Amino acid sequence: MIQPILEQQERDLALIDVGREILSGARNELYLNMRFLDVALFGLPFVMDPAVRPLGTDGANLYFHPEALGRLYRSGRVRVNHAYLHSLLHCLFCHPFPDQKPEEEYWNLACDITAEYILDGLYLPCVHLAASPLRREYFQKLRMEKKVITAQRMYRRLMEEKPDPVLFARLSAEFCVDDHRFWDWDQKKPQSQMQKKHWEEIRERMQTEMETFSKEAASNAESLEEQIRAENRKRYDYREFLRKFSVLKEEMQVDPDSFDYIYYQYGMELYGNMPLIEPLETKEVKKVEDFVIVIDTSMSCKGELVRQFLGQTYEVLGESESFHRKINVHIVQCDEKVQEDAVIRNQKEMQEYLEHFTVKGLGGTDFRPAFEYVGKLVGMGEFTKLRGMIYFTDGKGIYPARKPVYETAFVFLKEDYTDIDVPPWAMKLILEPEDVLASGREEKHTGL
Repeated sequence: MIQPILEQQERDLALIDVGREILSGARNELYLNMRFLDVALFGLPFVMDPAVRPLGTDGANLYFHPEALGRLYRSGRVRVNHAYLHSLLHCLFCHPFPDQKPEEEYWNLACDITAEYILDGLYLPCVHLAASPLRREYFQKLRMEKKVITAQRMYRRLMEEKPDPVLFARLSAEFCVDDHRFWDWDQKKPQSQMQKKHWEEIRERMQTEMETFSKEAASNAESLEEQIRAENRKRYDYREFLRKFSVLKEEMQVDPDSFDYIYYQYGMELYGNMPLIEPLETKEVKKVEDFVIVIDTSMSCKGELVRQFLGQTYEVLGESESFHRKINVHIVQCDEKVQEDAVIRNQKEMQEYLEHFTVKGLGGTDFRPAFEYVGKLVGMGEFTKLRGMIYFTDGKGIYPARKPVYETAFVFLKEDYTDIDVPPWAMKLILEPEDVLASGREEKHTGL
């Protein structure tokens, strides 16, 4: 009775060893072809799990089912390499750790399509598989859009299109490679945040490696390098970005940070109803007071994108803790010349302006007239202490040769990641449509 059990255990252990050998061989082959993956490849220990089919990851381990992995290996060594790299790409781009809780089935499919799209752009025999007609047609449509395909963008696309159940099932069957059962949908877990940060650091190192030491090896992985550059963009909180233009002023409010409750409590105990110290009635706060927003109204800027940008900015202007009750905001519309200057003194005026906003101009793009105009306003004493200007544009225009006396930031709203050259004295922020559409939520905004 015991002998058959022991024999079965030995067979199971042998299968596990074979599974680990298969994965080790795949890892070595991937490493020989893509040296820049060294840290990522060796960052996932192999763990047997009888529930997974055939591979799966949680960002900490690579789980495998011995028999399912063996069947995949018998169909071709390349298929194992492909599946291994597919799961690794999920980790590299933090797919198991979404920023917001998504609809799981759409997020799973979006991540699988993104991973397979990157793999399709790797011209390496060790991972290349023949593409089906459905795959060729679907990827051709994505390439025609000439955008960097990210899981977030793919998810938004699927949510908008809402493919019918038959098409959704076909897409899932085509692009699903690994098991997502280990993915963590609770983004607040400390362990998940640590894993996410770990893979972000690996991805940043990979970008440096691909651009320098392993440049030749990365020549066949342009789609992967492009994706990594897009994902590695620094992320800023848009509210914090606007607070760069704030000034320090006193306001009539209690300052709890400068108040010592020990002396207060001691006085109340000693004298009954007379504290030794009371809270300060004024508090120093950093808020935006004087501000300039310039809107590029040339033919290349879409009116709807301008409205979205102004709406997002209004969300911040509407925060009482960010802006003074009395503000002096100039919203200047400019193409090749200044078309309009709307002065906003309070939140009500800002809301009315947005409700009746119309684009004026639609000519060429020249940034210099707006800077000259604001310079004249500064000379006329229009501002108490102008800290900065935000210039919303597509980046195609003539920039001033000299730095103004105030801080300047060029904000670009683009659906694709392309670097934009601005003068060295100016800040640069690139927002994507999903960043603007996320207005009013506590989300991180993308930029450089």
